[in-house]
Amino acid sequence: MLRFGLLVVAAFVVMEVASYVLHRFVFHGVLWRIHRTHHDPAHGHGKGIEWNDLFSVGFAALSMGLLWAGRADPLASTAFPLGVGIAVYGLLYFVLHDLYAHGRLGPKKTTVSAAQAVKRAHGRHHQSLSKVGQEPYGLFLFPPWMGRRFERKRDRAA
Repeated sequence: MLRFGLLVVAAFVVMEVASYVLHRFVFHGVLWRIHRTHHDPAHGHGKGIEWNDLFSVGFAALSMGLLWAGRADPLASTAFPLGVGIAVYGLLYFVLHDLYAHGRLGPKKTTVSAAQAVKRAHGRHHQSLSKVGQEPYGLFLFPPWMGRRFERKRDRAA
């Protein structure tokens, strides 16, 4: 059981690192045309279905494939707990990023300071429509100062 739990945690951590690398170098690189739908208010900007949502479908498919591969003996399998870790990451990403930070399905409020810090740090990432220089690219790992309150450049201009 300890092995199972460690594999779940490892998959979660690897997902955050992989998400950072993919987001910074692929989504804001060669796949910017797709990912831009998530940043540009003219293309949805987190309010409805976006082309950017295809990335989440890909991660969900990976998780389901691993769960399926390890279904015969989940506790002895390596694939099954890795699939669970990816699914847990995906669920937290959906709740914190899509529902809370971007207000999909309506605005959400919380008194959980960690969730508020994630929302503020992600707001920094969205402070301009530029393709480059938009740290933080990860959702959970960011310098502490990025989770503090700030005023977006584009909000100040309004």
